[in-house]
Amino acid sequence: MKNADADIINVFGMNVFGDTVMRQRLPRNVYEQLKEIIRGHRKLDANIAEIVANAMKDWAIEKGATHYTHWFQPLTGITAEKHESFISPNGDGGIFMEFSGKELVQGEPDASSFPSGGLRATFEARGYTVWDVTSPAFIKDDQNGKTLYIPTAFYSYNGEALDKKTPLLRSIEALSGQVIRVLRLLGNTTSQHAFPCVGPEQEYFLIDEAYYNQRLDLQMTGRTLFGAPASKGHELDDHYFGSIKERVSRFMNDLDMELWKLGISAKTKHNEVAPNQYEMAVIYGDCNVIIDQNHLVMETMRRVARQHKLVCLLHEKPFARINGSGKHNNWSVSTDDGINLLSPGNNRKENTRFLLFLSAVIKAVDEHADLLRLAASTPGNDHRLGGNEAPPSVISIFLGKTLTRVLENIASGKPNGERKKEVFKLGVSALPEIPKDDTDRNRTSPFAFTLNKFEFRMVSSQASLARPNMILNTIIADELQNIAGQLEKEENTEEAVTRIIRDIYDKHKRIIFNGDGYSGTWLEEAARRGLPCYRKSVDVFPELMAEKNVKVFERQHVLNRNELLARCRIYLENYIMKNMIEANTMISMAEREIRPAFLRYQEKLARTAARLQELKAETALHRELLDESIQKLTRFNARIGELKAGVGKADGIEDYHRRARFVGDEITGKMEALRDAGDALEKICAAEDWPFPGYAEMLFKI
Repeated sequence: MKNADADIINVFGMNVFGDTVMRQRLPRNVYEQLKEIIRGHRKLDANIAEIVANAMKDWAIEKGATHYTHWFQPLTGITAEKHESFISPNGDGGIFMEFSGKELVQGEPDASSFPSGGLRATFEARGYTVWDVTSPAFIKDDQNGKTLYIPTAFYSYNGEALDKKTPLLRSIEALSGQVIRVLRLLGNTTSQHAFPCVGPEQEYFLIDEAYYNQRLDLQMTGRTLFGAPASKGHELDDHYFGSIKERVSRFMNDLDMELWKLGISAKTKHNEVAPNQYEMAVIYGDCNVIIDQNHLVMETMRRVARQHKLVCLLHEKPFARINGSGKHNNWSVSTDDGINLLSPGNNRKENTRFLLFLSAVIKAVDEHADLLRLAASTPGNDHRLGGNEAPPSVISIFLGKTLTRVLENIASGKPNGERKKEVFKLGVSALPEIPKDDTDRNRTSPFAFTLNKFEFRMVSSQASLARPNMILNTIIADELQNIAGQLEKEENTEEAVTRIIRDIYDKHKRIIFNGDGYSGTWLEEAARRGLPCYRKSVDVFPELMAEKNVKVFERQHVLNRNELLARCRIYLENYIMKNMIEANTMISMAEREIRPAFLRYQEKLARTAARLQELKAETALHRELLDESIQKLTRFNARIGELKAGVGKADGIEDYHRRARFVGDEITGKMEALRDAGDALEKICAAEDWPFPGYAEMLFKI
């Protein structure tokens, strides 16, 4: 066992140019200066960059790397990279290995094909990557060899952010600045900077590669556009936390090892609710690094799955009528000296600080519920939210009874008294008493407090975590700025803090809901409270340009008006493109696969009926089957025609706002109608004649 432990310890982080490697390979003074740069206490200069680049190159080459790449996150939703070799000519027809500080710090990829939302013209190809010193470089070892990956930001010729990382880093700085400002007003003189912490829980499906290769919809869109339900789904809850199948366990073990090599703390793995659905979680950590790592997690999942002749599906709703996949974003704020600002304290001072920061979150979420809904908005997530498997589209906060009672008492002027810790008495002498948590875990809440952090449960499984965390950091920084402004005007800080907590709760308690978010009555109650409900992504994307939202991003120097306008356009265009790809894929499958296959089945029915009629053995059942098949196929053909007409009309709408609205209102509805008609054919078609594997095969055979 000790040898196994040692192996894991030696493997963990072996492909990361992290703190341990830097301490070993950099001169002491350079290492110390680099740490100061990472903490934001000084600027990077050319001499430091040159020394780091040389050490990084030597380490990477010793590991077997021949190339390096600036790894960035354009507004496509995935990562991007352009590989360069370390070789340089030596003037004698040979080469030597070189990597300069300039090459480390800045690169210039061709940016013409990346979405910019109008920030630059298509013919303007110049874009720049710049080294993100706060996220460690790493070596990726795959079928293409070994390559040094350098996390970078990506910006345009005019300096606008063309990526997800740049605004995230800006939001982290904004949050840190306002947190320290408030802490100083509360008497803290030790904390120097603050940072958001994130711990994602990544859900995913696995299916056999052979089934995937037979499904055009999965290959083109990541989800099944047709598929009648199997006779069993997840009604029995027999998959949830069940024993892991051997083939899946082998995949998970290999996945853990690959992630550990990259310094990713893969911690938890288990069966999820739906058949062939699973979850993997990492240890809570620095927001920027964890978001980079989550991109690697998704990429590594797909790669390792293929090695096991499996396919990892990260779409939010790959299978209709059963649970979809999310990515629970556990979020908090910590200081460099180890204070979790969303953790209840052990004394009055610590608890007052906790309640003040908690109140800032409550107000920020209520005032910017539209932005938080937008943070989780993707075309795929529209199929998942509100489906009794994920939170509803209405934003609310779960605090639990204890915290809610504390805030109610503050608002009414009642004393809270000592907090007594309850224990569970399980009635079995062999089982110890265990402390009872102050809150339960409300899986129906979009934004739930869980002891020392908030769990944002709406985020989609395949999305980058950069957008939701950038929004969270920004809106909470803005509220802390407002609180700091109030406190700076007060002589008695303690009384002012209590008044601020009370006022925020009085004005924003409508956002707190501790009940069942799946209940139909909650949507009615939310409407009475005046809480907004954005059922589809297309409903909320335009809210990004609401004046109040533009002002908060500009006030915190996270995104300017032009950068916001570009993102709004990209979100809408992406919504159009993804739905139109799905619509065209459906038409192709319907016309080229389903209809020909069903006509063959129908022909068999007709031949059988004719033969039986000749033998005078035809029954009403045979005629009924043939009539039913004709009726359902006629309906199917009509739905194809309606969707094709809708696609043609959408293609003719030039204004992308109007086109997105038409796609959301009309095309998605026609797609659902075609799906229903196609699934009705699958239910009566002979299994041998159906053109691709169904739900029973994909969900229950691994």
